[in-house]
Amino acid sequence: MRQSFFEINYELSREDALREIDERIQSGGKGYVVVADGVVLNTANRTPHYLQAVNGSMFSVCDSSFVPVYIRLIHGLKVHKYYGIDLMRDLIRKKQYKMAFLGGKQTTLYALREKLTATDPRIADMLFWELPFCDVRDFDYQGIAEKLNVYNADIIWVSLGAPKQEEFMSRMLPYLHRGVMISVGAAFNFLSGQGEKRAPQWMIDNNLEFVYRITQNPKKQLNRCVWIIRTLPRLLYTEWKAKRNAKHLNDYNKL
Repeated sequence: MRQSFFEINYELSREDALREIDERIQSGGKGYVVVADGVVLNTANRTPHYLQAVNGSMFSVCDSSFVPVYIRLIHGLKVHKYYGIDLMRDLIRKKQYKMAFLGGKQTTLYALREKLTATDPRIADMLFWELPFCDVRDFDYQGIAEKLNVYNADIIWVSLGAPKQEEFMSRMLPYLHRGVMISVGAAFNFLSGQGEKRAPQWMIDNNLEFVYRITQNPKKQLNRCVWIIRTLPRLLYTEWKAKRNAKHLNDYNKL
């Protein structure tokens, strides 16, 4: 169920997202998937070149608790979120893909390997790679791609934080021979048990995960919240106006 909301091309069906990823892998193709949370949505609507990177993907999945609320209020549609950590779990549980894990600290990667190996023993021998800390423009994309192309991964998990990881995938794509890159933000920390922890389930179920994340990293998360709050009214108005104009055009075409 591919639809565009707030300028972002979402795949809102969990089953279709998994199917499209599998089809791209089986065909020997390449691409990337964006896990679009509130930071991605906000940044994409403020930064044209970043929006281009986001929509250069195969699709985005809705990692935000609030975007489905906005869509229901403006469009009257009921859509479901699909957190990046759940997408990661779903694909790992299939136990059929060769994977690479890029980003995060080495201690996090060691712990992540140990945790994931309990689900799929093959993961013990997969590629875990701590990338250098640098500006997104300064990565050696050709050198990184050469290693990935030799390794020949089906899925490449990228954990560099938004908006860096989406720009990284966009810049990496021309050098990659095959495989699907997927941005997963803090999922490496959550699944490894290292660093930032995920909110309790009751907070996730009640759209309060952002409150928990503020308590874990106040400076970073409050700065993100300020940007989201400042731009949200314009974002909602622009989407409502686009819907109204589309309705008027549709009514006119019926005349």
